[in-house]
Amino acid sequence: MHAATLLLADGRFPAGGHAHSGGLEAAVADGSVRDMDTLRLFLRGRLRTTGLVTAALAAAACDGDPSRWAMLDAEADARTPSPAQRETSRRQGRALLRAARLAWPDALWHALGHAPHHPIVLGVAAAAAGCTPPEAARIAAYQSVTGPASAAVRLLALDPLRVSALLAVLAAEIDDIASRVGEAALAGELPYPGAPALDLLAETHARAEARLFAS
Repeated sequence: MHAATLLLADGRFPAGGHAHSGGLEAAVADGSVRDMDTLRLFLRGRLRTTGLVTAALAAAACDGDPSRWAMLDAEADARTPSPAQRETSRRQGRALLRAARLAWPDALWHALGHAPHHPIVLGVAAAAAGCTPPEAARIAAYQSVTGPASAAVRLLALDPLRVSALLAVLAAEIDDIASRVGEAALAGELPYPGAPALDLLAETHARAEARLFAS
């Protein structure tokens, strides 16, 4: 595993991830996530839907072929029914693009355009850093649960040790998803699992007057 994989997956990498809860704040507000058991269900569901899709898109973008990036960005749009989630993905994509450009200078960055979706930027950044498509998939799948998990500690005052233990339990599923979609994505096989509950939570959160996280 490349050290760059750890850097990209680290929540301290200045790509704006700390400002997003991945729908967890809205789920806490409506009472669907309120303790460790409901957090586990939320994270597992997010991993198998959003995590699966973003892992596949990141792996596909990691092949280093800029001629595919616009198509993959359109595929990301098609797999994001919620306008609020599309805006969040592009906002995070812009933040990651700014950081990655400085970390791994490359003449190809301009081909991504002004506001690409986050998983596309993640895949391109992983390639620029020397990572493989399966590694890009693993980063995306990992981030799909670590962001909400971190938000849960702040929103519900959960024991961070227990939340970390929950992430350790999910590690095998993260690896499984990454291995399944990493190579398949390069062959053009992009999954499309729906997550209507997450779409509704995103729209509810976007209309909330008081909120701690941007999404």
